[in-house]
Amino acid sequence: MSDTPLERINPPQLSAPSGFSHAVVAATGTMVFLAGQTALDASGRIVGHGIVEQFERALANLLAAAAAAGAAPCDLAKLTVFAVDVDGYRAHAREIGRVWKRLVGGDYPAMSVIGAARLWDGAALVEIEGIAVVGRGRGV
Repeated sequence: MSDTPLERINPPQLSAPSGFSHAVVAATGTMVFLAGQTALDASGRIVGHGIVEQFERALANLLAAAAAAGAAPCDLAKLTVFAVDVDGYRAHAREIGRVWKRLVGGDYPAMSVIGAARLWDGAALVEIEGIAVVGRGRGV
């Protein structure tokens, strides 16, 4: 168990969550707002041909921004995923879940997936933004 100030809430009267938490309570800590990240490499080019590859790069970019602000993966409280092909995202949910487990672990934030007609970079298939809460004595 980490020293994150987050409590993940999944009430029994709601459907069992898979890959997200219904609610996340932050009792204390510093909020870190994470800008939307796509599959950009360091030179500013979108990399990855499919939704899974781009999700992995976008998530890695988000985690890098979080780490630079002092937040660990377990500090993620809320994520929004924007996908240009929600059906494709759902079709690859198991693969995306494996990427999540490898990069983040078993902690799930409150999370939404929203369909978007287009993202800022036309080659981007997915963009991820978030909020992290860093506990006292760590990070920011």
